[in-house]
Amino acid sequence: MKVEVCYSPDFLFQHELEGKIVVVADIFRATSCMVTAFAHGADAIIPVAKIEECKKLQSEGLPAAAERDGMKVEGFDLDNSPFSYMAQAIASKTIAVTTTNGTQAIVKSTNAHEIVIGSFLNINTVAEHLIHSNRDVILLCAGWKGHFNIEDTLFAGALIDILNEKCQIEQDAAWASLTIYQSVKNNMFEFVKKSAHVKRLAKLNIHKDIEFCLTFDKYNVLPIYNNGKIENVKSFATY
Repeated sequence: MKVEVCYSPDFLFQHELEGKIVVVADIFRATSCMVTAFAHGADAIIPVAKIEECKKLQSEGLPAAAERDGMKVEGFDLDNSPFSYMAQAIASKTIAVTTTNGTQAIVKSTNAHEIVIGSFLNINTVAEHLIHSNRDVILLCAGWKGHFNIEDTLFAGALIDILNEKCQIEQDAAWASLTIYQSVKNNMFEFVKKSAHVKRLAKLNIHKDIEFCLTFDKYNVLPIYNNGKIENVKSFATY
């Protein structure tokens, strides 16, 4: 299994997606929210790129979440905090979601063999699936508006660290991600506090979200995108 890291959806054109598994990570906070939603009984998530698409799905009766620049868009039901996805109200529901970075990354990856939703919250479940699948992998960091960010890079490095001897690393971005993660893995929270995105989010007073999103293996769920919808397929796995 060869593993590549793509630091932004804007660089995805440089990667061949066909036949590969793309793992999308938007640690602060879209993919962390999605994993949390499935852990609390959500039936499906429909990710869309534009606010207008999300509003249309909301008008058709779906609970809808819209975030831009870290803040909830006025008129929508849910924001971009994982704690909002722990409510009983989302159980057995299909949720429409649009975010600044995460849903854009998913939508841009549709030529891949499979799109997996990754976070620290389900990192070993994702690793187990990748090992079982034995396909080449692209770890796609959602980044921030086309730019590199540190938290998604740390996730990529942590996942490569777990895969260890099961994967081949032939790309500088993958080696760099692994090296960064290994150098700070014992103090990740202090490290990410200096990052640009955490400084942006700090203005919203959501430190508990940041700490939560850096928690390893809280949930055993495996969200996979297929035909416009994300569903948790863990219960159907044979391994």
